[in-house]
Amino acid sequence: MAADSESKLQLVRRHIRDFPDFPKQGILFRDICPILKDPAALTAVTDLFEEHVRKNHPQVELIVGLDARGFLFGPLLAQRLGVGFVLIRKKGKLPGTTASVTYDLEYGKAEAEIQEDAVAPGQKILLIDDLLATGGSLYAACELMKKQQADILGCLVVIELKELNGIDKLKSHPVFSLVQY
Repeated sequence: MAADSESKLQLVRRHIRDFPDFPKQGILFRDICPILKDPAALTAVTDLFEEHVRKNHPQVELIVGLDARGFLFGPLLAQRLGVGFVLIRKKGKLPGTTASVTYDLEYGKAEAEIQEDAVAPGQKILLIDDLLATGGSLYAACELMKKQQADILGCLVVIELKELNGIDKLKSHPVFSLVQY
């Protein structure tokens, strides 16, 4: 990694804040809010994602962001790349005809959806979110994109929590994470 990229990565790391025992006892929450508050850190995230995508996925046609933090980074990256951005939302949040997928949570089930005409069959997409933990929501988003017959190039996340092995659920899709814990 070039020195400039390494300094950007260090800046991003310094802007991830830890909150022990949140949202419950025994959880160490990694907070991205300081990244969003600092223009240089936010630019560094976008720069690093852009550098990766231009090098590894120059054929991307669409960035697909997961509800809700994927909405923070996805549009910035899409604008830089000159491609579109679409949303994957929680059930019931999008107007019009939607396609959906149900997935398991730690305590129950959830449903994610996308507007039916948001992604064309064969369209080359990258999924983006802030965090890869257990992999449930990113896996569901990949399944939703398969349903739409999208060509999934990979997934982008700011933070990967390696000890939770979420990447195992995404074996067939490359995952690029800026910071790993």
